[in-house]
Amino acid sequence: MRTFGVEEELLLVDATTLVPMPAGTWDVPLEERAGGSGHRLTLELQQEQIEIDCPPQHTLAGQLEAIRWGRALADGAAATIGGRAVALPTAPGPVTPHLVPKPRHQRIREQFRLVADEQLTCGFHVHVAVESREEGVAVLDRIRVWVPVLLALSANSPFWNGADSGYASYRYQVWSRWPTAGPAETFGSAAAYDGHLQAVLASGVALDPGMLYFDARLSERYPTLEVRVADVCLDVEHAAAIAAIVRALVETGARAWHTGTEAPAVSAAVLRTWTWQASRYGLDTNLVDPTTGIPRAAEAVVSQLLDLVRPVLAEYAEERTVETVIADMLAHGTGARHQRDAYGVGNDLGDVVCAALEATHRAPTIVAARDGRETNQRKQDLPEL
Repeated sequence: MRTFGVEEELLLVDATTLVPMPAGTWDVPLEERAGGSGHRLTLELQQEQIEIDCPPQHTLAGQLEAIRWGRALADGAAATIGGRAVALPTAPGPVTPHLVPKPRHQRIREQFRLVADEQLTCGFHVHVAVESREEGVAVLDRIRVWVPVLLALSANSPFWNGADSGYASYRYQVWSRWPTAGPAETFGSAAAYDGHLQAVLASGVALDPGMLYFDARLSERYPTLEVRVADVCLDVEHAAAIAAIVRALVETGARAWHTGTEAPAVSAAVLRTWTWQASRYGLDTNLVDPTTGIPRAAEAVVSQLLDLVRPVLAEYAEERTVETVIADMLAHGTGARHQRDAYGVGNDLGDVVCAALEATHRAPTIVAARDGRETNQRKQDLPEL
């Protein structure tokens, strides 16, 4: 069973006004706040963000609890400066971000100017262990056509600068302005992947390997494959289910490689259009079917993805739990729909943030398997934080 872990970026907002707030100086350094939980709290590019690195997990139940603990730790840290931590990928209202004063961030701003100045988005990154860089690249080649579906499942950023963007994930559109962001071509080998990385660095555009911002890539810090395409999710259950799907997709891709299955021959340019469709509409209309390259109802494409990874989910005793969460998302929408619903009550962006705070810290109602015996029982019996 492959281990998997997540990184969540959360937006910091003033506890009273609910507008984004810069962190300034923490009363206790973030690295001291996680205690013995295995979590790590860090700063991101802007002071209005906080990132939680959750410890690797073996089970979906463990992932649910790890994400909950991480969010509670971030919210506790924010409270010391009069703030809250909320799972919003973009600030609904107008905001002028404040750069974290680190040398690397200063160099990024000097290089990318307005792109860096306006870059206040919060993503959800899933790390899955791989046996080697060779296996990792082989898996990247084989799962890349399904990555747009993961974006659609996570879509949670309809508002930007005080207006409805018309997108389910406008965060992805903002993020795509970076020159190294987006889908990658197939590589075929670790040597080709590393050669591409060196060519990008040789151009002088990217400052370091950490700026290879592919939707899915090899981690340069950990022996993992990192899927970076997703919005941070309002609901902890959505986040954990997507993480479980990513792990199952990686395992499925690895098995395909070991049995000699070729990677789908889809160019990065074509794949970019599929990802745009997912960013624009989320689950509300059609997604592009990775097996045919033509639009199909989102529910049908998501069902195809679940069919693909079902054998692994069943082995991990996660099949019914994931299917329950995904069925709920298809029926009631992702975070983007919930944000729009909250805004529709009184046309007040403050209501959006208020509803998002409640969802961010709501206890899960799905009881995931802990001992190999699966249940999808909807009952709040996970331990309170």
